[in-house]
Amino acid sequence: MVRPLVTVTALVFGYHLLPTDPRIGGRPGVWLAVGMVAVVAVLAAEVRAIVRSPRPLWQGVQAMALVFPLFLLVFAYAYVVLTHADPSGFGTALSHTDALYFTVTVFATVGFGDIVPVSEGARALVTVQMVGDLLLLGGALRLVLTAVQRRKTEVDG
Repeated sequence: MVRPLVTVTALVFGYHLLPTDPRIGGRPGVWLAVGMVAVVAVLAAEVRAIVRSPRPLWQGVQAMALVFPLFLLVFAYAYVVLTHADPSGFGTALSHTDALYFTVTVFATVGFGDIVPVSEGARALVTVQMVGDLLLLGGALRLVLTAVQRRKTEVDG
């Protein structure tokens, strides 16, 4: 249990250190594309690790503890960059914490309504996250579970 907790803590800590200045942070679409490539690369590496692991179930848990938070943090940072590049994108300016909170509420489909995308660009970004959430929940989870099951079959004989 310690490794997934440390991983999530390190990811969130690192996320809070990322710059908010739009001149440094760049464009949200660029960060999102780079981040999604990173998520896919991490997912692929984790599936390979599951397939080689003597404890595939535990490796699968660790994979999800890395992939899900990384995915959410990529979108949270895209929202931070967007709100600093275009303060009218949301109903309020988003800090790192606000953006992470918003990202998790969208992921959980809670939608409290306290933070809302106002501009077309912000709404498009949120829509991309919602589609990504569904793909992550369905696709990535299925991929990891399939890898765990295959490896368990090999290990158990």
